[in-house]
Amino acid sequence: MKIHSVGFPRMRKEAGERRVFLPEFIQFLAEMGLKVVLEDGYGSRSGFTFDDYQQGHINIVRGSREEAFQQDLVIVLRSPKEEEFSLLRRGAILLSMLHYPTRPNRVKLLRELGIRAISMDSVVDDNNERLVENMRAVAWNGLEVAFDVLEKRWPGLKKPGDQPIVVLILGAGAVGKHAVEAATKLGNVERNEEHIRAGGPGAMAWVVGRSITRQPEQMRHLMGLADMLVDATQRRDTSRPVIPNAWIGWLPEHAVVVDLAVDPYLPQANPPVVRGIEGIPQGNLDKYVFYPEDPDWTFTIPEGVPTEQRRVTVTCYSWPGIHPEACMRHYAKQLQPLLEVLVEKGYEGLSPHGGYFERALYRATLDGWLRAAGGEI
Repeated sequence: MKIHSVGFPRMRKEAGERRVFLPEFIQFLAEMGLKVVLEDGYGSRSGFTFDDYQQGHINIVRGSREEAFQQDLVIVLRSPKEEEFSLLRRGAILLSMLHYPTRPNRVKLLRELGIRAISMDSVVDDNNERLVENMRAVAWNGLEVAFDVLEKRWPGLKKPGDQPIVVLILGAGAVGKHAVEAATKLGNVERNEEHIRAGGPGAMAWVVGRSITRQPEQMRHLMGLADMLVDATQRRDTSRPVIPNAWIGWLPEHAVVVDLAVDPYLPQANPPVVRGIEGIPQGNLDKYVFYPEDPDWTFTIPEGVPTEQRRVTVTCYSWPGIHPEACMRHYAKQLQPLLEVLVEKGYEGLSPHGGYFERALYRATLDGWLRAAGGEI
């Protein structure tokens, strides 16, 4: 089926979520000859008006939430709530961050409703590198908040004894590599320059992978020296934590836990999905700093998960959303060549043997992902 229209529903998961696609991206789609339907109020939290989006394009219109969901292609950065999937027409395309590997119930529902899903986070090249990602923003925004917290304890980040701050990073993948740079620059380049001018002790990053995290005695020693523990892992087995809750007690009392992996708790999944660091909450753009005595600590933690050992934790489901406009400009640049191919080929025309972007899109379709994962189609 040829794509004639695109719908853009607003993201409503939390009040702090202000990410919307920017006017230039909407106009790019309109100039491809597509009808674009924006939900009423789209972009208003970021200060954009409908006129900012339309700018004379008669095929850019506004409509209800239901109308935005009723188009041939629906684009929304974060997955809509699953109860809203039924607003899409059977056979419509949903392009969103759908996280197939850790959302088995979502995958099942998409298939039952006949939604032709394309998950942005599964768009990968021939080397399995993601083409729609903002790993740098995940690492830098998370570390920026963590150093903000630590600076309240140590003004100017002057650690007692004039020693460097020690940041222990779990995982050396795409997020972990950016976390190393962000950690050694105190989460913010401007802050780091001021720190250098003031003769501060700086920070150093230690990175460990599975070969070390599986050794409790090694981890006890390293965690005992860490001022910050960063989870940047991409686990093969999401049913087991990397850091059991009891191990958090090995960290100094002042240490800050930084959650960049942001895997969910899904106790009902088969197998169940747990967080990389056991017993920490899951924050969002409304609240991403949790102190040990915080009454909201257990709000996002299922019953039965141990939480006895706690340290100040910074965690956010959407770290790039801390700086929304820069985030969405970044995503738009990555999505534009993919959408040109999708509109040209259509969903059914995508092939694992096509061009570079076509192959990447095919891998992100639900059927393509299931085939690669060895699941049922």
